[in-house]
Amino acid sequence: MTIHTGVKPFACDQCGKSFRKACTFKIHLRRHSGERPFTCDQCGKKFYRTDALKDHLKVPSKEKLYMCSLCGKSFSQSSTLKLHQKRHNSVKDHVCFDCGKTFVRDADLKKHQRMHSEEKPYKCSKCDKSFKWSEYLKKHERIHTGEQPYHCPPCGKSFNHLSSLLSHTKKKCLKSQ
Repeated sequence: MTIHTGVKPFACDQCGKSFRKACTFKIHLRRHSGERPFTCDQCGKKFYRTDALKDHLKVPSKEKLYMCSLCGKSFSQSSTLKLHQKRHNSVKDHVCFDCGKTFVRDADLKKHQRMHSEEKPYKCSKCDKSFKWSEYLKKHERIHTGEQPYHCPPCGKSFNHLSSLLSHTKKKCLKSQ
């Protein structure tokens, strides 16, 4: 009935998008949280939707059946090839009405438009901070987790941001000089 009535009772409090079905809403929430519960047992890549994992598994990662006639680059999925070819042809049919910048993909336009708005859909679960982009939230969360994925090989020091490592190696690391 929700299809016929258009009622979408499940609303995301982070971005305002609404859904007819609870299962679709649950999948959507994974985008905000970064949760990717479906893992490829062959390469370890993680996905937030089962159908994305199934698509990934359809074609072995080394087998790329779809080739670009313009540059020769190969792809494992026809949809990826089509997107690639749009970039060759400069088909950027998604326009930002605020600044005029154009994009190949609608998703890229939507991400860009946050630059012009106050929207910050990515909320930290540990504190009150919110972010415009998921990458910024992931970087911020390292403050809470203590994760330091960037290492200085000469001295062994670790950092939670790449910029901190680069600054360290340029100015402070005595062993790299």
